[in-house]
Amino acid sequence: MHVLISGANGYIGLRLIRALLDANHEVTAVVRDTRRFPISHFVENETRLHIVEADFLDAASLDSLPRSVDAAYYLIHSMGSGGYFTQKEKQCATHFSEAAKARGWKRIIYLGGLAADEGPLSEHLSSRRRVEEILSECGVPLTVLRASIIVGSGSASFEIIRDLAEKLPILVTPRWVHTHCQPIAIRNVLDYLTEILNHPETANVSYDIGGPEVMSYLDLIKGYCEVRGLRRLFLPTRLLSPRLSSGWLCLLTSTSFPLARSLVDSLTHETVCQNLKIREIIPLDLLSYREAVTRALARIAQNHVPSSWISSLAAGTLSPRLFDAIQVPEHGVLTDSQIIPLTATREQVISRIWSIGGHAGWPSMNWAWGLRGFADKLAGGIGIRRGRRHPEELQAGDVLDFWRVLLADRPPGRLILYAEMKLPGEAWLEFAIKELPDGSQSLRQTATFRPQGLLGRLYWYVCLPFHWLLFPRMARKLAGKSC
Repeated sequence: MHVLISGANGYIGLRLIRALLDANHEVTAVVRDTRRFPISHFVENETRLHIVEADFLDAASLDSLPRSVDAAYYLIHSMGSGGYFTQKEKQCATHFSEAAKARGWKRIIYLGGLAADEGPLSEHLSSRRRVEEILSECGVPLTVLRASIIVGSGSASFEIIRDLAEKLPILVTPRWVHTHCQPIAIRNVLDYLTEILNHPETANVSYDIGGPEVMSYLDLIKGYCEVRGLRRLFLPTRLLSPRLSSGWLCLLTSTSFPLARSLVDSLTHETVCQNLKIREIIPLDLLSYREAVTRALARIAQNHVPSSWISSLAAGTLSPRLFDAIQVPEHGVLTDSQIIPLTATREQVISRIWSIGGHAGWPSMNWAWGLRGFADKLAGGIGIRRGRRHPEELQAGDVLDFWRVLLADRPPGRLILYAEMKLPGEAWLEFAIKELPDGSQSLRQTATFRPQGLLGRLYWYVCLPFHWLLFPRMARKLAGKSC
């Protein structure tokens, strides 16, 4: 079959591409920026994988979408993008539906959120249900799979649970942790999404998909602790309102405040499967929650996480338009530039640059980076806990603590990072290996800040004492010189 995947760069999308290619399907992956797509991960299937650049927020960009499509997956999600995400999701769904109808696509498959059919829903779950309605109104046969918590390395839910369990010996538990859900392993989600293609009778039907256990959110945290052998003390409280809980999650985990707020609002709703007919149509060996956690931890230990929610542009503040202008601005900016001759080999220096951040930390004053990240969390920003996808690999679009990778050109040793933290301006950090006239090589490290008004300039000069200490030392360490 020829299948199309929207949101192909997302957490589910990248993994589904691999599953569909392994099942010998032809895949068209739709992304907003082809430069962010990791085509090197699919080289062996290059003849059956087609990359199309289109943005479903912009109807004019959809002209390149193919016409002959047997099934189109709708995996677009905007919850982590902050305010007005419901409008964005409605607009994307509308444009997708119009494209599907105009091109005569044979079928749409939508992965939505699980929630009760009656009663008020959170903004997030209401938006997911509204997307479902829009897709169903276009006349193209629609299959809906509704999932609760998805457990897998890199998933937002799993990473939040991992953050809480790993970092806190004492966990304060608000009332919503007793809400029930039905977690499902990412492996089983991909199995359902792939196998559903072989069952045309599922058109125009909605199904609930979940694992074999109904658990509370507190059970999820305790189950993770049992798998890891962690002993934790749980203190129940009724004092944490949903808004306070959102701030609590934002400070303690890698999630941003908008995403934490949307998640907590949704966590007050039971997400338990009511319609289990999919199990008769597609019988699977459903992984238990603890089995799913064990598999996820094994992936993380092997540094083999195919995709992560933090890598989505919706999880940060970066506009996709910045990828069109990866030259760091030179006018109206304040800079700190360090040029250090290489004393280590060129490849050693590039490897050090490509390994900064995440669990390895930063080469100079790592505590200061952590403090700046904590301050950003307090201000409602993303902080530094997002880490990075892989300890040694970087590609355009990747997250690196509170930075986003704009350019990662390894052969010439050029890396450009853009700050996604809350700032009174815009900030870039650039590394480049340069040839000197005498044939030797040097590292050029440049921090660039474009201030917004007087407050921006004041911010830069207040930070200057830290820059004088941090940036020269970092450049020397990366270039191989002793401090």
